[in-house]
Amino acid sequence: MLSYTDIRYATWVARLNRFSGIVRLDGREERVHVRNSGRLRELLIPGAQVVLEPAARPERATRYTLIAVQAKGQWVNIDSIAPNRLLEQALRMGRLPEFGAMQEIQAEVRHGASRFDLAFTTATGPSLMEVKGVTLVENGVARFPDAPTLRGARHMRELAEAAEAGFRAWVVFVIQRADADSFQPNWRTDPDFAAALVEAAQRGVHIRAYRCRVRPGVVSLADEVPVDLSAPA
Repeated sequence: MLSYTDIRYATWVARLNRFSGIVRLDGREERVHVRNSGRLRELLIPGAQVVLEPAARPERATRYTLIAVQAKGQWVNIDSIAPNRLLEQALRMGRLPEFGAMQEIQAEVRHGASRFDLAFTTATGPSLMEVKGVTLVENGVARFPDAPTLRGARHMRELAEAAEAGFRAWVVFVIQRADADSFQPNWRTDPDFAAALVEAAQRGVHIRAYRCRVRPGVVSLADEVPVDLSAPA
């Protein structure tokens, strides 16, 4: 579980660029940090209620960070740091036995030309893991990405190479909301990433997806949902 402190409620006004936006807070407009480079077009709609967390450093240019938005009556966490923290926490606490008993869990581990989110050792040998946060859900189906990601496709190919070199390789999609019943790659938005994910699975990369429980100032990892890699007809 990840908790945020001293949260404030505000109303979304507009996005300025990938990492900043405007909210209305206490009757005035305030520039805030958006800790998510995705498009978020279906979430960041003018008038939407949002949740802010005060910046840890008072001298920062923006006094608040956007962490959640209310969409269709439910809260969606949009903090891009949350998925990694939630998964690492769950692994360290032994809450995900499907990954095996672990030793030496490390974050931000370089392998080859990439840096992967997590690395650990189990009885079957060394593992590498990439974690992807998902905010887009359409008709109960979580989709990643919501914008093209060359970096994401490269990670899938490098995980496949690691799997063929003897590592257990994983990609885990953490759905930062509760209304997803399954996960699919976003073939429409980024067919290159979708194809790279399918190829990675064929080459031995294990794929998992989990949804979250979200409240305004709290997000926690919940249960696993099915992964569907089939391409649209």
